[in-house]
Amino acid sequence: MSLPRAPRLLAALLLAVSALGVQAAGAEPEAPAWSEEPPAIARLLESGYRAELKRQPGVAAAEYCAAARDGSVEGQYRLGRLYLMGQGVARDNQVALTLLSIAAQRGHEKAASLVGGLAAGERLPDCLLTGATPVVAADVNEVVPHEVVERFVKALPADKRRHAQLVQKLAPRFKVDPRLALAIVRTESNFDAAARSPKNALGLMQLIPDTAERFGVRDALDPEQNVRGGLAYLRWLLSQFKGDVALAAAAYNAGEGNVLRYKGVPPFAETQEYVRRILTFYRAPRHAETLKG
Repeated sequence: MSLPRAPRLLAALLLAVSALGVQAAGAEPEAPAWSEEPPAIARLLESGYRAELKRQPGVAAAEYCAAARDGSVEGQYRLGRLYLMGQGVARDNQVALTLLSIAAQRGHEKAASLVGGLAAGERLPDCLLTGATPVVAADVNEVVPHEVVERFVKALPADKRRHAQLVQKLAPRFKVDPRLALAIVRTESNFDAAARSPKNALGLMQLIPDTAERFGVRDALDPEQNVRGGLAYLRWLLSQFKGDVALAAAAYNAGEGNVLRYKGVPPFAETQEYVRRILTFYRAPRHAETLKG
C-alpha cells in the first residue's frame, strides 16, 4: 500500500535535505561544468557558484534564478537546492520540490536522485514569475574562464585528459588560445585520437588528407603530429579572418574557400551547428590576442 501524497513528499524531502546537509557541511559546492549552456546563462551559473564560495547565498540565489528563468536546467537544480536548504532564501519545501522535479524531468541526474519519481510540485518562486534578471558583471564578450576549462580537463578519463593537456601545451606555441583549441578538439573528436569521419578526417583535430599534407603532417593518427597540424591550420585561419572566431571555425569545418564564397558562415546546417558549438564553448566572438608562452 503506497503512502498518501503528503507523507510521501515529506519523506522524500527529508531524505533530500539530509543528503544536501552532508554536502553543505563540506568546504564548497560543486562547480558548474563546461557545458553547452548559452554563454549568458553559463556566466550566471558561475557567478552564483562564486557567490556561494564567498558565503553569499542570497546573491547566488538571484543568479541561479535568472538562469532558471531563461530555461537552464542546472539553474533550476541549484535554485531548488538552495530553497531545500534555506540558504539565501526562506526554506520552502514545496518550491524546492517544484524546481527539483522539473529539473529531474528534464534529465538532471542529481535532481532526480533527490526527488526520485515524484511529480513536480505546483509552486514556483516569485523570482521566476516577477523578478528582474540580475546584471551580469562579466563582459558579454569574455572568454570562458581558464578555471572552468581546467576543471573540465581534470574530470576527463585519463587517455582523453592526456590529449587535452597536449593541446593546452602546444596551443600557445602557435599563438592559439588553448581554450579555443580545446573547443575545436572537443567538437571535432571529443579527444579521441583514433577518430575517423566518413570523409576520412582523422585524429584529434580531424585533419583531411589535403590539410595534413598542407601543414606537413605525415601521420594524422599520431596525436602530437595531428595537433600540431591542426593548430597550424587554425592559426592560419585566425590570421586570415582577423581573429573572428565564427569565421575561423566555419572555415575549419567547411574550408576557407566556402567562407570567402559566401562572405560569412556558409548556409550549411552542419557548419552552422559547428560554429554555434564553438562560440558556445569559447563564449567570445574574437580570439584572445594576449597569450603567454
